[in-house]
Amino acid sequence: MPQQCGRETTLRESFTEMSEILMPNSTNNLGRALGGSVLHWMDICGAIAARRFSQRQVVTASMDHVDFIAPIELGDIVTVTGYVFDTGRTSMDVKVDVLAERPSHGETAETASSFFSFVALDADERPTEIPALRCPTEEQRELRDDALAERRQRRRELAVDGSHKTS
Repeated sequence: MPQQCGRETTLRESFTEMSEILMPNSTNNLGRALGGSVLHWMDICGAIAARRFSQRQVVTASMDHVDFIAPIELGDIVTVTGYVFDTGRTSMDVKVDVLAERPSHGETAETASSFFSFVALDADERPTEIPALRCPTEEQRELRDDALAERRQRRRELAVDGSHKTS
């Protein structure tokens, strides 16, 4: 991979984890997380990962469809994680996952997942080159490869039947 802007950044340096408690203002009339609240948390987490990676201001360029896998209940601890898994000259792809934890029940569940693209900006708010992605450990290579494969599979499924199916 050609080096962009002469620097490299590791996947690990972009890794971001945020936690929230689902409070009443972020719930619907069933006491579950509003989709918009979850999307907001995901976008923020992705932007932090992209900023850490690029060391620049970033803007959201796109978001793939979101899979809402399970509900998040009022009072759940919500953990959102994200990391840069692929780069272009000025853009970064970030995988973002959301987990819900119910400590009183000893349960943790995957609740949502998506892929975001961010563009790095210079001082004039124009797209600017970013570092090359480096994955020096087996763990980082596996995270990158798994994210690339999952995104390819999701896109393939959407192209074949126009909808994404989860198990």
